[in-house]
Amino acid sequence: MKIILLRRKLLAVLACALAAAAMFYVVNYPEAVSAAASKRQLPIYCVQRDQKMVSISFDAAWGNEDTQQLIDILGQYQIKATFFVVGEWVDKYPESVKALHDAGHEIMNHSNTHAHYNSLSTDEIIADVNACNDKIEAITGVRPTLIRCPYGEYDDHVIAAIRSIGMEPIQWDVDDSQTASRPWGARDSG
Repeated sequence: MKIILLRRKLLAVLACALAAAAMFYVVNYPEAVSAAASKRQLPIYCVQRDQKMVSISFDAAWGNEDTQQLIDILGQYQIKATFFVVGEWVDKYPESVKALHDAGHEIMNHSNTHAHYNSLSTDEIIADVNACNDKIEAITGVRPTLIRCPYGEYDDHVIAAIRSIGMEPIQWDVDDSQTASRPWGARDSG
């Protein structure tokens, strides 16, 4: 009689384990298929380096009243930064773009009109990016290879559109705009 009871208990435990495994599978199956079927495209957030380094970047979309002061401060500490500029800012302040470039800073793309790229078609994104690239290149002689998407917004089609023209999307991984005042006209949240 004891042997029969042990077998029933063992069968009950096995049945419970199988039921739990089946429930886990049913609940998680759509996620597993989704993750395996498509890999989300992401911008570059950081780059692994052997040395301790920090990359400083600024978004330029509005005023330029502090640009020369910023150039002077960065120069005083021998710091080079990357400036992601909006094409409309380049139109308004070409002398600031030239001054930043002449001081040895990188000038990269932050869109032409600061549009919401997630709501644009691939062709519209490419046209906007190229319009800004053309403006920067006309002043600096260097065509941008990096872009920071406006508002920090992106999805797979935005990233694919940008990469289709040989550029890399860059995203910040530390944003102090919520905790500290930003000293240089970058009122943009992305």
